[in-house]
Amino acid sequence: MENETLILAIETSCDETAASIIRNGTEIVSNVVSSQIDSQSRFGGVVPEIASRHHVEKITLVIEKALKDANLEPKELSAVAVTEGPGLVGALLIGINAAKAFAFAHGLPVVGVHHIAGHIYANALVQKMDFPLLALVVSGGHTELVLMKEHGHFEVIGETRDDAAGEAYDKVARVLNLPYPGGPHIDRLAHQASVGVEFPRAWLDDSYDFSFSGLKSAVINYKHNMDQRGEEIVPEKVAKGFQDSVVEVLTTKTVGAARKYQVKQVIAAGGVSANKGLRTSLEQAFEKEGIPFYVPPLNLCTDNAAMIGAAGSFMYNVGVRGNLSMNGNPGMELKSWSK
Repeated sequence: MENETLILAIETSCDETAASIIRNGTEIVSNVVSSQIDSQSRFGGVVPEIASRHHVEKITLVIEKALKDANLEPKELSAVAVTEGPGLVGALLIGINAAKAFAFAHGLPVVGVHHIAGHIYANALVQKMDFPLLALVVSGGHTELVLMKEHGHFEVIGETRDDAAGEAYDKVARVLNLPYPGGPHIDRLAHQASVGVEFPRAWLDDSYDFSFSGLKSAVINYKHNMDQRGEEIVPEKVAKGFQDSVVEVLTTKTVGAARKYQVKQVIAAGGVSANKGLRTSLEQAFEKEGIPFYVPPLNLCTDNAAMIGAAGSFMYNVGVRGNLSMNGNPGMELKSWSK
């Protein structure tokens, strides 16, 4: 097809080794993910050294499979997109060096993509993005409200001041002796209780920022107090109380920001956007507001390379290019790349 853009995308920012082929920024041709959940769950979280070793073992295999599934040769590609940051520096370096080596060997340009831009652009794979839009990004390492006035324009209007929502989920899950990752287990338990334990909400006045460390501490203190009294906690009620607090704050602040900035569309992104309680709350709230709300399917909420390919395609089309001196950037800031 004339003027067709085919991007090989690579994602290794944490504990998924992933590669994908994306056509024209909106179509998934192939999408391969090798997860480390079984290995990392033994430690109750991600061990960076182990994550890096797994990436070394899997990166070539997932790239080869992505090309094979797409029935494409390297010469048919337009560019290679790769997560440049943020993330675990050792893990990032595996993907970046694989991308640079592949690009150099086949004479292709390379594009460095911000991980959060990738999560946001997962929505472009299933829905046309209508600007101005508001993106709620919720994952293990990030909780942010991002205003976009056009493709590649990112204005962070709210972010977490301490723990990210996903991080709080995992820490509370450990208190409840639930497996890693904790989010899906807390979500499941929360739906088994009709009434939850009452926990605080951190509103931070009129700010669009978030804070979940106080909520996490409240759950831990509740558990300690119950232990001291010799009483058993009811995990379902604790999970519901915790999730109700997180969801109410996320929903209320997102609705408030959407009203203030008069956006045409609201999207959710990141691993925690797979949470059933959060998805339902946001869908109901924005149905009342009359603002279109979208969230990607579950397989595009968690880390994957398709989302990196989607963002990378839009970047490639406006002339953004990296180079072979690109390095892992674990503290990379979300910056606009629109003209």
